[in-house]
Amino acid sequence: MSKKVVVIGAGFAGLSTASFLARDGYQVTLLEKNSIPGGRARKFEAEGFTFDMGPSWYWMPDVFDKYFAEFGKKVSDYYELTRLDPAYSIFFGKDEVMNIPAGKKALYDLFEQHEPGSSKNLDKFLKEAAYKYEVGINEFVYKPGRSIMEFADTRVLKSLFRLQMFSSMSSHVRKLFKNPRLIELLEFPVLFLGATPEKTPAMYSLMNHADLVLGTWYPKGGMHKIIEGMVSLAEELGVDIRLNQEVKHIFVPNGSAKKVITATDEFEAEVIVAGGDYHHMEQQLLEPRCRMYTESYWDKRVMAPSSLLFYLGVNKKLNNLLHHNLFFDEDFKQHAVDIYEKPIWPEKPLFYACCTTKTDPSGAPEGCENLFLLIPLAPNLKEEDGIREKYYNIVMDRLEDLTGQSIRDSVVYKRSYAHSDFEQDYHAYKGNAYGLANTLTQTALLKPSLKSKKVKNLYFTGQLTTPGPGVPPSLISGQVVAGEVKKEFAI
Repeated sequence: MSKKVVVIGAGFAGLSTASFLARDGYQVTLLEKNSIPGGRARKFEAEGFTFDMGPSWYWMPDVFDKYFAEFGKKVSDYYELTRLDPAYSIFFGKDEVMNIPAGKKALYDLFEQHEPGSSKNLDKFLKEAAYKYEVGINEFVYKPGRSIMEFADTRVLKSLFRLQMFSSMSSHVRKLFKNPRLIELLEFPVLFLGATPEKTPAMYSLMNHADLVLGTWYPKGGMHKIIEGMVSLAEELGVDIRLNQEVKHIFVPNGSAKKVITATDEFEAEVIVAGGDYHHMEQQLLEPRCRMYTESYWDKRVMAPSSLLFYLGVNKKLNNLLHHNLFFDEDFKQHAVDIYEKPIWPEKPLFYACCTTKTDPSGAPEGCENLFLLIPLAPNLKEEDGIREKYYNIVMDRLEDLTGQSIRDSVVYKRSYAHSDFEQDYHAYKGNAYGLANTLTQTALLKPSLKSKKVKNLYFTGQLTTPGPGVPPSLISGQVVAGEVKKEFAI
């Protein structure tokens, strides 16, 4: 007999959980606070421009392939992918721009240009990264992180040393490369993981495999096309998706949750999976007796960064920009310190610019560009009056100077988004954008548990639990949690 499951939150993790459970015969209702599904991957339209609100990098295509294959589907059933070449550009200065090629030979040639002889070390580095990716993705991230015994098999134990869990990304890269530009290129993927490269395990060079080998892709129509595909699949499987249903309370009368209560409705459930912000779900929706963690516990967690975002509609074509552009013309290390070590609004921030219309003109009116700017920031910063405009001008001054053109006078649409918006729209703890930091002390068993120890039929999924932040890990998180539900609440 089918069991009723309520999943809270229609982001990547929630949609993934709901689909896996519906596939296996559970009666699934998916409740979403906002007016469209997607969580941080929502989109919005304004004055002819279409903006992805959050994730903009499509990495780890194999994870998406595996996800849809679980349901007998292919990625191409839902959206069309293009590999970007160059993958992205890095601006180190006005006359110093590095375009990162998609092909391996061109990549090796690029390293040789900047550091003669370095292609041999790059080959070694990428082979190690490929091993870490293979073991990390196929061995570690699909484990629920509920028992040390999950990691007690010979292959995993032997892998711990090759994975370089106990050396830093910074030291690993610097043993092989001397050129500061190449070092910044290799360290940039860990910038959003939640610590400086000096405090990030070298295991995370697996991200360089994802970046430089598996490549950077783009789903035609934008990242929200992934969400649209996942929603279509979920509905085909029988998931009942309810929008504009913000959950106010999880009713737990006697050790088991019985109801999920929104502002307008009540939903009975035999199993509940919370796919919203873990801190909010536990600290605000449950009574104190049902909480595993204290506010003090949460306050001590190391969060991944927040961001200040600008969505800009520009009424002309822009020069000297690719689809993805990183601006490292200021001190990379100092900005990392401003995020992770001594959290402040940075004096000279690094930033990222995404111009999707370089690949896909459909995101803007004819002759116009869709421009998305992102400044990574420490979570929990106070937003003083005028602070967003101050940083808009800081970034635009440099963007115009480095690309050699005026842009501000052609901006016909502008919207900003920062800490308070993340809190309002997603109940994001401390206004974080990327979840829980991937530090060694917050890995696997040391993350907040995906299963409540106080409420026997309550589970958690998403970027504050196993396996961690990012779109591919969120897809995997949903699958892992669904697997745990099936073990403990079999039909």
